[in-house]
Amino acid sequence: MSEQEHNPEEITGQNINQDSGNTEIPKEENNTGKTSASGELEFRSRIDLSGLQSAVEQIRGELSKVIVGQKHMINMLITALLADGHVLIEGVPGVAKTITAKLLSKALTVDFSRIQFTPDLMPSDILGTSVFDLKKSEFEFKKGPVFANMLLIDEINRAPAKTQAALFEVMEERQITMDGQRYVLEPPFMVLATQNPVEQEGTYRLPEAQLDRFLFKINVAYPSLEEEIEIISREHQLKETKKTDKVTAFLTREQVFTYQKLVNDVLVEPHLLKYIAELIINTRNNPFLYLGASPRASIAILKASKAYAAINGRDFVTPEDIKEVAVPVLQHRIIITPEREMEGVTGKQVIQQIIQAVEIPR
Repeated sequence: MSEQEHNPEEITGQNINQDSGNTEIPKEENNTGKTSASGELEFRSRIDLSGLQSAVEQIRGELSKVIVGQKHMINMLITALLADGHVLIEGVPGVAKTITAKLLSKALTVDFSRIQFTPDLMPSDILGTSVFDLKKSEFEFKKGPVFANMLLIDEINRAPAKTQAALFEVMEERQITMDGQRYVLEPPFMVLATQNPVEQEGTYRLPEAQLDRFLFKINVAYPSLEEEIEIISREHQLKETKKTDKVTAFLTREQVFTYQKLVNDVLVEPHLLKYIAELIINTRNNPFLYLGASPRASIAILKASKAYAAINGRDFVTPEDIKEVAVPVLQHRIIITPEREMEGVTGKQVIQQIIQAVEIPR
């Protein structure tokens, strides 16, 4: 069944009038106002976002040296970085999932690790293991590749449940427990995982509890004709150089951590908190969904919308920010009913119709 065959009333089971009103500007007391030369009232940001915006533009610029198009994916990766969240990138082979994650890490002066998930991978291959030291006559813990600021997991759905479970604690609590000892990871810590939705042989479905720990799920589409031509042209001009050689590291681990804390100060009005809650409640009451979103999804939308507002130069969140991040936050946290899934209804469709159905706050 095509997307055009479903309207908001059919998918949500509700008949709520859509409000397409303009986004609301926060009250004047939250900003310092001044009058411009033309006599119009201008608003000055409560928090200084100039450094953050400059860093965001530099990251975009560095990644665009190699990546053609994929602006949505790049924006969502930067948003997740500032929101201190993990990202699951899904797409067919060859659409620059892994290379984009590598380039993002190279633009930052942070510790980076890469793990290729395979069916025979063990939890100790990720977390580390205790090795007996003959000189000291005691066990010494050898840290695994998870001890990094940015962890790239390639083909995450190729490892069995036992190995997947090893990531639960570290993704949520930024720590691991081994032999009764707790090891805390240094901030920032971000997991970038890729998976191929087409090839199912030798893959394992990710547990819902693990999916819920990803802030975003980003679907990467094929490039357009113009983008495809640009990709081929750049590859032809590379000659003996490597793609990653073009990207320069400029943002330190301390700066990333500072910008993450700055994002927490972005203003969210009470009526927008209610708007987020209404979106989540609608996923739980929707007849097309077998499983709705949890309170963790509400918190994820809140954090992501604040980061998205910040990278766009605003110290306040608007309904448009919430709508922009809602699909990547929710599409991996909901389950379509079997009947609707057989009809071709997708999670993205349902979320978009819920967004259309819930009234935009004024």
